[in-house]
Amino acid sequence: MRLRLAPEKTNIDFFKLQFVTFGFSIVLVLLTFLSLAVYGLNLGIDFRGGTTIRTESTLAVDVGDYREALTPLGLGDVAISEVFDPGFAADQHVAMIRIQAQDGAEAVTPEIIASMEAALKAVDPAITFPSVESVGPKVSAELIWQALLAVAAGSFGILAYVWMRFEWQFAVGTVAALLHDVIVTVGVFSFFQLKFDLTIVAALLTILGYSVNDTVVIFDRLRENLAKYKSMPLRDLMNLSANETLSRTLMTALTTLIALTVLLIFGGDVIRGFVFAMLFGVIIGTYSTLYVAKNIVLMLGLNREPKDNKPKSGSEFANIDA
Repeated sequence: MRLRLAPEKTNIDFFKLQFVTFGFSIVLVLLTFLSLAVYGLNLGIDFRGGTTIRTESTLAVDVGDYREALTPLGLGDVAISEVFDPGFAADQHVAMIRIQAQDGAEAVTPEIIASMEAALKAVDPAITFPSVESVGPKVSAELIWQALLAVAAGSFGILAYVWMRFEWQFAVGTVAALLHDVIVTVGVFSFFQLKFDLTIVAALLTILGYSVNDTVVIFDRLRENLAKYKSMPLRDLMNLSANETLSRTLMTALTTLIALTVLLIFGGDVIRGFVFAMLFGVIIGTYSTLYVAKNIVLMLGLNREPKDNKPKSGSEFANIDA
């Protein structure tokens, strides 16, 4: 007995509310840009430069006491947040202290870090400092530029691949859906002010690869159906192709979500941002595969007339090796 997430044969009209679904995607993208303009991104130490200190103690974290102890040191922008994790022991209390890069210095000096540790120990004698990470402002600026280049290069590579394998309309639809996924994911991080660091950039690149996989599967089936049903309207062909691959799309998304949910709960706070970005990216990626990429291809249209150098018995896609 096989498990099915969808009936063997479905006839869902994915274009029935195409203006609503496509309009919803446009609204999400616009809201992302608005959130970025108003709130910006809560950049991590990788991009802002400075030092992050992780503290642990058997006593409860009192953010107010920590801040009061550090204020006389004149460190400028200091962000203190308590870290919660289901995997922590009952007497394990963790906090993250982020200090801005000091003027004229590539990183916070060991002397300043030592003075911070001494100040915090005066408040909590049980406190320990398991990790200290420092990034200079020059390095952080380079990392921002490299992160943008990485996302752009990934998108361009996918555009070129889909264009060569299918048609330019498919490539435009695919890349538009991928950029939609990345932009909306960034918007969630901006709106909720979640920490945005290099691990999130890695998650965004992973989302690109995951989303294009689902989209290419549907487009590959569409290419086969274009040769098989030469007189069927393009809209109906797209619905048929999406329905034929629906079970595979849902199974891929569900199995990935199960693994990511387990990691989100039990993986620890170190990878929680990465896992959350992936979790949201899988959901929005599945949505864009079904409701964004195909809509754009339908708007652009396809030339289904056989070319002069192609056999008259098939479409322009008939002899392309899958």
